[in-house]
Amino acid sequence: MKCSRCKKDAIYFQRQSGQYYCGEHFNSYFVKKFMRGIREDKLIKKDEKIAVAVSGGKDSLTLAFLLKKLQVRYPFEMEAVIVDEGISGYRHHTLNAAKNQLEKLEIDYHIETFKDNFGKTLDSFVENNKENACSTCGVLRRYILNKKARELSCTKLATGHNLDDEDQSVIMNLMRGDVIRFSRGQNYYKKISDKFVERIKPLRYFLEKEIVIFALNNNLSFDSSECPYALYAMRGEVGKFLDRMEEVRPTTKYSLLSGYDKILPALNQCFIPESIGVCEICGEPTMDGTCMRCKILEK
Repeated sequence: MKCSRCKKDAIYFQRQSGQYYCGEHFNSYFVKKFMRGIREDKLIKKDEKIAVAVSGGKDSLTLAFLLKKLQVRYPFEMEAVIVDEGISGYRHHTLNAAKNQLEKLEIDYHIETFKDNFGKTLDSFVENNKENACSTCGVLRRYILNKKARELSCTKLATGHNLDDEDQSVIMNLMRGDVIRFSRGQNYYKKISDKFVERIKPLRYFLEKEIVIFALNNNLSFDSSECPYALYAMRGEVGKFLDRMEEVRPTTKYSLLSGYDKILPALNQCFIPESIGVCEICGEPTMDGTCMRCKILEK
């Protein structure tokens, strides 16, 4: 296979466009699409301070790499936040990958642990209920990332969610009947509390496999090991279903997210309130009297 642009050996075939890309032209396509998304969706304004959530995997380190490139052209501040949940046999690998790559990129970072914030690790939280590991982890991670971004006076919190992640979340929220979560996806953002740092997802229009290729093509050091709790997650099964649909009906993943984005403003208007209260225990924003983080800690 030869590149459609220069006839060098191709490293990637993009089914939706019918284009073959060599390493150089794949990089060019990827960076241009990233920069265009930042500009058209107005994700980052001049002189803002951005917190980037880094796990040590391909997505978050690719995001950090691209934001560093953007800083060369566009003035804004950036610091990384790494969350150590305390998952034995797994987290130290991703933690080392995150630290190594961020130091190469000369990005300052902060490490926040479940142990320091909540008194125990994720392993301890779910010792007798591993099926709940992902939901517990998600609530506590979001709490830490929002709190740390706020402490750092950041105006945006950037995460590395890709197109596959976004599609999976759309289907999972619908299957669970969780109308509130289904109605508050990105990129339509409605400010409902001054305590929430606005989240942005600059990679949400990139397929997961394209991010893997970009990371490898740019020699990014990332960890690809799978979280031991992933086998309990609904996300894996939904991901396999979407992969099968994409295989037999190319562009399914793009179409799903595109359709969702079109109805999101109406959903947001119907189901998301103009403002919310604060948790009666910790004072963080919540739609209930007690936030999910405090309910988990009370168990």
